[in-house]
Amino acid sequence: MPTRIALKVQYVGTNLHGFQYQEGSRSVQEELENAILSMTGQFSRVHGAGRTDTGVHASGQVVHFDTESPIPAYRWPRPLSTRLPADILVLAAAAVSPDWHSRYHALWREYCYTIYNSTAPDLFLRDRTWFYHHYLDACLMAEALDTLLGKQELETFRRAGSKRLHSKLDVLMVGCERQGDLIRIRVRASGFLYGMMRLLVGTLVQEVGRGTCTISEFEQRWRSRSRATTQFAAPPVGLCLTNVGYAVDPFGIE
Repeated sequence: MPTRIALKVQYVGTNLHGFQYQEGSRSVQEELENAILSMTGQFSRVHGAGRTDTGVHASGQVVHFDTESPIPAYRWPRPLSTRLPADILVLAAAAVSPDWHSRYHALWREYCYTIYNSTAPDLFLRDRTWFYHHYLDACLMAEALDTLLGKQELETFRRAGSKRLHSKLDVLMVGCERQGDLIRIRVRASGFLYGMMRLLVGTLVQEVGRGTCTISEFEQRWRSRSRATTQFAAPPVGLCLTNVGYAVDPFGIE
């Protein structure tokens, strides 16, 4: 009987065309599958907890795959990482039950969007942050985010083309903090709609952070469930999948 292995994975999405396999383009899924094949001589399909888009990063993505290999779980991270390109790294591995699924058993996912809010760009932050030179009020953005907490319909922040049948989700935690010139926007939710974080951050920055939209207007806008009111999506460069939560953490890390 094959063993099911869960992996915690990091990747820099700058030169990757998202998590999911795309013919003719580099994807995280394909790179992981090729590395596993190199180790075991057998193909294993990799399933991810989140389908990050082109250019989006991950510091805490979780995936799983089935294998006939006798290699114990704790020995997977280092040799697998050596077979992966420099922009993908395996942090941890664990054996899980045969019916455990990285995506369907996830209770929540957490994303962080980082903005470099300064008058001049920084070369060393270019690949991880959105450089935005107009001053942004992080306190107002934090207050606007608070209106999203709880079980909501967030159709306003869903890109066209989604196959999901509804836009209901439970927003568990939000935050927006400034540390010097860096602003970090965090959202933890039971699920995320297609393009949700980029549309949400785009609205927060262009409208709330610059003071052209009040908190009540922001709340009224998303409660209207109209996608026509959402005009701007933040670029993928600042977005990162930071964590995935389960009833029991397969890696035994708090």
